[in-house]
Amino acid sequence: MNIRRPLIAGNWKMFKTCSEAVETAKHLVTRVDDVTDVDVMIAPAFIALAQVADIVKGSKVSLGAQNLFWEKEGAFTGEISPHMIVSTGCKYVIIGHSERRQFFEETDESVNKKINAAVKNGIEPILCVGESEKERESNETFSVLDKQITKGLQGLFTDNLKHLTIAYEPVWAIGTGKTATDEQAQEVHLFLRSLIEKKLGNKFAESIKILYGGSVKPDNITSLMSMPDIDGALVGGASLDAETFSKIVHFL
Repeated sequence: MNIRRPLIAGNWKMFKTCSEAVETAKHLVTRVDDVTDVDVMIAPAFIALAQVADIVKGSKVSLGAQNLFWEKEGAFTGEISPHMIVSTGCKYVIIGHSERRQFFEETDESVNKKINAAVKNGIEPILCVGESEKERESNETFSVLDKQITKGLQGLFTDNLKHLTIAYEPVWAIGTGKTATDEQAQEVHLFLRSLIEKKLGNKFAESIKILYGGSVKPDNITSLMSMPDIDGALVGGASLDAETFSKIVHFL
């Protein structure tokens, strides 16, 4: 186990009504109350954030948002500002998830604006990066990740990014049941840490958390976490059930 405190983050995506989110959060809070050496986060849909915040307040579970818009306010129908997210009690925000890039035409440039907005408003960003199956088969994994990191963090420095987390999510392994092998995941995480070292220095690279996301389940989390450069997980489907997610949290 490395010196970085692990983070297990649950992305609930477009699942759960407000009442369902509250019920799941209640069950999760009780199941992870004994956790002392792992950080836990859940990111419900926007409509449930305020209600779930009341449930997790004072518990071992932190709250995250699934996205944000970079403006403080204005005529941006359907968007949520950093100020609004902070007002619900969120500590984290997921930025640049592959589904946002794939279905909503999110770009590295818009990701950069969102990272800027998050850090300016005291929200801890989880920057998602990852390659498609076609890009992996074409041996473009490292070049794709280099571009996503370089453009996503453009103009930002260690002072801005002290609470940044990176999540590597191979697009071909999200919701497909496929999982990168431990060695494949470690290879990419090591590359990302080396890339961060080149851009932001050794001290920052050693301290930054890099999560793995891609069909993480209770039966593969322990082996993934045994890799030296994997510092936690961004969990999708398996985070929707409190019992299953709590098993992932208790990977030690």
